[in-house]
Order: sequence, then structure tokens, then C-alpha cells
Amino acid sequence: MLKTRILTALVLLPLMLAALFLFPANVWAGFSWLIILLALWEFSRMAGLHGARQWAYLVLSSAFAGLSWWQGWHMPLAAHGLALAFWLLVMPLWLVRRWKLTSQPLAMLLGWLLMLPAWYGFLEWRPQPDSAHALTLLAVMGLVWVADVAAYFSGKAFGKHKLAPSISPGKSWEGVYGALVGVAVYVVIVSKLGWISVGLPLWGLVLLALPLTAVSVCGDLLESWFKRVSGMKDSSKLLPGHGGVYDRIDSLIAVLAVSNALRVLGGL
Repeated sequence: MLKTRILTALVLLPLMLAALFLFPANVWAGFSWLIILLALWEFSRMAGLHGARQWAYLVLSSAFAGLSWWQGWHMPLAAHGLALAFWLLVMPLWLVRRWKLTSQPLAMLLGWLLMLPAWYGFLEWRPQPDSAHALTLLAVMGLVWVADVAAYFSGKAFGKHKLAPSISPGKSWEGVYGALVGVAVYVVIVSKLGWISVGLPLWGLVLLALPLTAVSVCGDLLESWFKRVSGMKDSSKLLPGHGGVYDRIDSLIAVLAVSNALRVLGGL
């Protein structure tokens, strides 16, 4: 399993980096939408959508994405505020109350609320295929990867206090602390490398990165809860050794939505 996981990563990482730095804007939009669409398909399976209703949902979502790109639409300020409210207020409450997706119409709306802000984050953090924007988006994505790796190793080494045993038994508070430390160090490094083109001093970037790390962890927990309720171990089997696309980007969709909303609403 570890060998398969590594081989899959060795294929996916160069593909993602090539897309990020080399794809023109229209191809990047299509490539990033494919990622989001696959995650949305997996979410729809967790929500109990099947057959014609599922296909109609995915086709309608793709039609909206295509129209949005063709018309040059940007995510409205109100939608950014809604995404921010969901991830910072509703999502923690969801995890505490352990709500279930019992209504398919509401589940479809939730799928859009989860995935569309992330797609706009992919586009708006990287509006042009230049190195400055690509590096900034890479820094945002790298925050998620560093948080995940640091949490894993810190949890393995020191984990004693369970974070959410009824949702994801393997996660610990010690893993969260390791993620926070790892991300703080990471932000200092990428800031010194000039990867982050936002108008904040280094201390401000670190202070911003810490709640984004918490959002990353909770995004992972939210998907774990969806899987537990639906009785799934993985969101799909699309990525050998990794599970599904949603399994890989559960934290990223949260961080993309929140960071992009803060960028727009906070004028970063």
C-alpha cells in the first residue's frame, strides 16, 4: 500500500506543478474544475445521490462553471461571506452536533457551498499563468500539505489525547499542535523565499496561517464525518493508495475558500 501511495504521488505532484506553472488560464480553469468535479461526484455519492439525479447535478454544476468562465464572472462578495461563515461558524457546529445529510436538495446545496468557493479560489489566487501568482497559490496549497504531514508525524510520535474519536479516531491534539508548529516554520521559510505576494508583514502571515491550519484540520474532519455517516472508508478508489480526490483535497477546499475570502474581503 505504501509503495502504491508513493507511486501515485510521484505521478500526481509533477502533473499538478506543471499545470500550476505552465497551463494557460483557460486550461488551468478546466483542469482545476476537473479536480473539483471529481470531488463533487464523490461527495454526491456520500449524500446518497444516484442515477439521473446525480448526473443532472454534475452536469448542471459543470454548465455553471463553464458559463462562469466564459462570462468572466468572479465570486460575489456575499458568496465569499457565506463561504467564510460556513467554514468558520457552521462547520465547527456541524462537527459538534454531528448533523447528517438527510435531505438531498440541501445536500446538493451543501456540495456547491463546499466546492464552488474552492474552484474560484484556484482561479482567483492564480488569475494569470505567471510565476508570482503560481507561487502564491503553491504556498497556500503547501500550507495544507505541511499541516497534514506535520500532524501525521507529530500524532504518531506524541499522540495521546484524541481530537475527535467518534469521527476520526487516528487524529490527536498532539497532531494538531505539530501541524501548527510545522506551518509556522513553513510560513517563515516561504515568506523569506518570496512566495507569498500579500500585503502582510511576516508576523501577520504567521498569525493568519494558524487559523488556516485549524480550518485545514477541520476540513479533513468534516469529510471524515461524511464518510462515517455514509458508511464509506474512502470517498472513491480513483487514486490508488490514496482513496478518492475528495480524500486528497478535503482540507484544501476549506483553506482555498477561507484564504480567498480573506484576500477579497480583507483586501490582502
